[in-house]
Amino acid sequence: MRVLLVEDDGAIVRTLSELLADEGFSVVAEATQDGACGRLAAESFDIALLDVTLAQGNGFAVCAAAREVAPDMPVIFLTASDDEYSTVAGLDMGAVDYIAKPFRARELVSRMRGALRRASPADNVLTVGDVRLDVSSGAVTRGGAEVFLSALEYRLLLYFLQHKGKLVTREMLRDAIWDSAGEYVSDNALNVYIKRLREKVEADPSDPQIIVTVRGLGYKVGA
Repeated sequence: MRVLLVEDDGAIVRTLSELLADEGFSVVAEATQDGACGRLAAESFDIALLDVTLAQGNGFAVCAAAREVAPDMPVIFLTASDDEYSTVAGLDMGAVDYIAKPFRARELVSRMRGALRRASPADNVLTVGDVRLDVSSGAVTRGGAEVFLSALEYRLLLYFLQHKGKLVTREMLRDAIWDSAGEYVSDNALNVYIKRLREKVEADPSDPQIIVTVRGLGYKVGA
């Protein structure tokens, strides 16, 4: 996720850039209205963090520019000013949130992620290969055709897709489906569930390309 940080306080820029980088964001910082507007015209961003008062210009003008070039991009105002007028003005311009300084860094990250989720309903659709799971409706399709899964199979597939590209151990899977099964899930039972799921989502269950076994460790869902 690319973040445009418009802030003229160097210390805040450094702190936020390091924090957001650790959280997996790529940060581009600008200190002025003109610099920020130039960036918006030339590059694409997933979210913008704007200080209201800048060394040159102001965050309201940057927000207006953002609404012109990227109307769906979430904008969050960061400012030392917590007066009602500034808050209302920012929200009226289309900002999705308004956080007064000093703020807790982790809270900011949480609110950023919330804004990104609300702005990207497509995040409710998880895919791997030609398999598609719509979290909001619970529908699963492969190659456009509906796939009918049991509750446990659905829970397993959802867990796999939520951890796409990562190692998923058998212990993690047992923990994920325990509540749904209502009882301890043995290795043999888990093997059966995985086999049945592969039969429904793999083109060739004997040579799985979606739910791939990592010998001695668990499984990994491919891209």
